[in-house]
Amino acid sequence: MPEPETQMAAATAGRGRLRTSHADREQVIDVLKAAFVQGRLTKDEFEARVGHALLSRTYAELAAVTADVPAELSLASPSRRPARRRVRIRMNTAVTGGACVVVAIHVGMAAALLSGSWVAVVLMVVFIIVATTASIGAMLIAR
Repeated sequence: MPEPETQMAAATAGRGRLRTSHADREQVIDVLKAAFVQGRLTKDEFEARVGHALLSRTYAELAAVTADVPAELSLASPSRRPARRRVRIRMNTAVTGGACVVVAIHVGMAAALLSGSWVAVVLMVVFIIVATTASIGAMLIAR
């Protein structure tokens, strides 16, 4: 079995001075979690190593955190699922919806005025205020 220094040297041979990403640090933390769960690290060791992993800026520093942890743990650790992408309403959709609301408002207002009922006109004015507010809100969210 290779020595920990040999493992670390092999891991950092090509990119030791390159900067790590957040995903790289998270992967090392997953390896440390697996080692902790298996009883290979005490709670204090685990917390200290997680702190070092979060502060690591290069691959060499990151490899030093897991130098004495068996390599098979890194293969056994579950991969993270990618974060869900936020679905945003496209501006065209919001504007089209707003235009439909405006047409509906005009048709409704014409019907209310032709009916001659003041209740219908008041209800139509309330509908206009609510629909306009909703349309503007949709367009602001879609930006």
